[in-house]
Amino acid sequence: MKRCLFLSLAFAAASMCGTASAAGYPDKPIRLVVPYAAGGSTDLTARLLAKSMTARFGQPVIVDNRAGAGGSIGHETVAKSTPDGYTLLFSAAGPLTVTPHTYPKLSYEPVKSFAPIMLVATQPLLLVVNPAMKVNSVADLIKEAKARQGKLNYGSFGNGSAAHLAAESFKMLTKAEMMHVPYKGSSPALAGLVGGEIDLMFDVFSTAAPLAESGKLRPIAITSRERSPLFPSVPTMDEAGVAGMDAGTWFGILAPAGTPQEIIDQVNRAANAALGEQELRSTLASQGAAVRGGTPAQFADFFNSEFQKMGTLVKAVGVKVD
Repeated sequence: MKRCLFLSLAFAAASMCGTASAAGYPDKPIRLVVPYAAGGSTDLTARLLAKSMTARFGQPVIVDNRAGAGGSIGHETVAKSTPDGYTLLFSAAGPLTVTPHTYPKLSYEPVKSFAPIMLVATQPLLLVVNPAMKVNSVADLIKEAKARQGKLNYGSFGNGSAAHLAAESFKMLTKAEMMHVPYKGSSPALAGLVGGEIDLMFDVFSTAAPLAESGKLRPIAITSRERSPLFPSVPTMDEAGVAGMDAGTWFGILAPAGTPQEIIDQVNRAANAALGEQELRSTLASQGAAVRGGTPAQFADFFNSEFQKMGTLVKAVGVKVD
């Protein structure tokens, strides 16, 4: 009897400590892990978000760049961290929904290892071609691809990248054959496109847009459901005649699995509030991104759907890691 009473009191004390810990959160700096090198669009967005959350929490939110291995290094860091809300993950679609299907020996499982907190933004891809081509529309591109019997070359920033999978999805939907030329990053791929090494590319809006605006590349479609205010004359893939194509990338905040719901909700409220700030909204808009936000449950549903969708596409394409 005494032993049972002791165990009950111990359990109650532990529960009270956990509640107090969540109620006092945060009382020390928070680490926001970004699985990319500093300087890219994901890193920039994470730093603006961290700046806003620092002001709201009264504790430093410090960006920690852990790049490498298709994003798996940063994800493993967070997955193995104590689930107390002091190590969070700011990641994009690729490492969460593509890498797990192309790297079979990961030390974590994205669906089971993380607790979704909030979808920050979605970013479409821009389909751009070399201006030397006599292609002014998606219909022109399909006609050219079929006429040249698979001799058109499309670039990407690596096997399994958003650019690669978008082009392969386009091929499956249009029956247009093209050859894949993978590069080690978006910049060299765009340089190859401008220089005529390749003919076309689906690229992240933030890096393709400046070249399209300057006339070095010709934009012929965007992969979002709506047109972009930055390129109002460029049609969506649906409008261009490729129904059902909705490709792109997205950013989200996650925590290690097992993080108390009270803390997840608290971070979610701070992140949603940050999305209301003009500096962050303007930065996302300049990248062609759509601000999202919402609840942890909504992000979980979105993430699970994307994970399944990309797994099916990776299998259909037969992606192999370099």
